[in-house]
Amino acid sequence: MSNDQFLKACRREPVDRTPVWFMRQAGRYMEEYQRVRKNHGILDICKIPELAAEVTLQPVERFPLDAAIIFADILLPLESMGLDLTFREKEGPVILNPVRHEDDVKRLRTVDGDAFRFSFDAVCLTQKLLRGRVPLIGFAGAPFTLASYAIEGGGTRNYLTTKQMMFRRPEQWHALLNKLADVVTVYLQNQIRAGAQAVQIFDSWVGCLSPGDYREYALPHVKSIIDRLQPEEIPIIYFGTGTSTLLPLMRSAGSDVLGLDWHVELDEAWARIGYDVAVQGNLDPVALFAPLPELERRIKDILERAGQRAGHVFNLGHGILPQTPVDHVAAAIEFVHNYCAA
Repeated sequence: MSNDQFLKACRREPVDRTPVWFMRQAGRYMEEYQRVRKNHGILDICKIPELAAEVTLQPVERFPLDAAIIFADILLPLESMGLDLTFREKEGPVILNPVRHEDDVKRLRTVDGDAFRFSFDAVCLTQKLLRGRVPLIGFAGAPFTLASYAIEGGGTRNYLTTKQMMFRRPEQWHALLNKLADVVTVYLQNQIRAGAQAVQIFDSWVGCLSPGDYREYALPHVKSIIDRLQPEEIPIIYFGTGTSTLLPLMRSAGSDVLGLDWHVELDEAWARIGYDVAVQGNLDPVALFAPLPELERRIKDILERAGQRAGHVFNLGHGILPQTPVDHVAAAIEFVHNYCAA
């Protein structure tokens, strides 16, 4: 592989420069992606391997990134389980038959790898087109985040319906998350065996939990996924937002890399979780809108907090926003590479 800096950093090995990639680096801020979206819906792009590969490669072709991440959506496994998923303009993903009752949990299907043939084919094709330039990352949603979408039926601010199931019907809750953990494990194994060289587990909504609730209702299920993926011997990244109070517990899930959002200082967080795990992050995505001198100051602060310690992957604290200036993305990547090389 011509550029393995990302994989080395995930393994906490010395690197020539800090590797950088961005969550949602393939997406709406790029004109190339917008042209594809004019003729295809999000689910079409995810499920048609040629389109998924094309969109995955767009940012790699445009920027000197150190990794690609397969274009998909964290909710895709829910469809295979029998939930009716759609995407509405200005509203995002919607589950038309949400999981609310015991019978809803029982009717959810557990599936084998054949249900994810589209993912397998997309990863295989993308790897062929990458020609070893950079590693390819696969990903999936974590059980808690998937369960919250499935129960709420879409976005939420207070997680009322989700937490009511947790608190009032814990057996039903754990039955649901056990099913989700099984399906996510198969989904990620499918991507790995197709050629993904690292995987990221997104727990985007888990920051709504207290440490005690995280320990009881979320941690066992994400840990079960990571335990079953470890024999694959590739780096596993675990990421959540709003998780500053949860980081030591998230570390105990067993991932090789822990993603940090921008609500914590990188050096303080790394010291808390221990230097025997790599970290990823953690620029505020809105910082990419700042004037370039301010953007560079913020990037420099993160790199200095990392202290050239082995095991830092530079990234945002969440995904790139749709209106992000493309030239600022390019400038950020260049600054990270040049700063570390110097």
